[in-house]
Amino acid sequence: MTRATGQSAMMKAVIAAVKLVAAEEIMPRYMKVALHHKDDGSLCTDADLAAQEALTRKLQAILNVPVIGEEMSEKEQVARWAEGAQGVWCIDPIDGTTNFVRGLPYFAISVALIREGHSTLGVVYDPVAKETFAAELGRGAFLNGTKLVGRNVAKNLNDALANVDMKRLSAKLAAQLAAQLAAGQPYCSQRNFGASTLDWCYTAAGRYDVYLHGGQKLWDYAAGSLVLQEAGGSACSLEQDDFNRGDVWNRSVIASLDPALFLQWKTWLREHQ
Repeated sequence: MTRATGQSAMMKAVIAAVKLVAAEEIMPRYMKVALHHKDDGSLCTDADLAAQEALTRKLQAILNVPVIGEEMSEKEQVARWAEGAQGVWCIDPIDGTTNFVRGLPYFAISVALIREGHSTLGVVYDPVAKETFAAELGRGAFLNGTKLVGRNVAKNLNDALANVDMKRLSAKLAAQLAAQLAAGQPYCSQRNFGASTLDWCYTAAGRYDVYLHGGQKLWDYAAGSLVLQEAGGSACSLEQDDFNRGDVWNRSVIASLDPALFLQWKTWLREHQ
């Protein structure tokens, strides 16, 4: 079977929609809106709500299937998932809302099309850096329309730059990582900037060598995991090797672009969790 190349008409339409919503609904509100707490304690702004509404309209004009948005209630999200037998859009209007409010330039808009439980199209757009990461199943991953070719990553875990979100890890694993880092193990240096969708894409681009997250929602991984997959990277969870078999609503993440480094990272984590 021949692998398709280039971006489809649907992909181009989704990218255009995302960029337009970013320009009209998100960036005019950058550092100008206040945070609100939702019923579940998570954070939201008027920009999140306006962007979600605009994205919903534009995406359903491209393909009229249900939409799951981060800013919906859990009941609505579960209902839309159940209705999405022919496909479902999954959107995070602003991933990294706290960064967005405080002026930290690490946030993104994320859109994925999911069919039969698997992402088939994903777009992650960083409106500050003006970087569009995009992927379609079987067509490859792209950065600003050019085939995404990740830089050479570290070959040994001890030399790796790791992106690790500590707050959702088990107390045991977090303590192991903290203790080992003080001794120069298991990686060279660590980062986390608070936007999971970008974390996936930076890993796909080789900007991070390895990635670890203790638990992501559907909209955190739906687009980014496809970008990594289509760039040739690997991902699993702390619990099992097949990332796609985890809980739809809450999945841990182990990932790397390099197969050998991925194996080292996965092995170390599972031995220490």
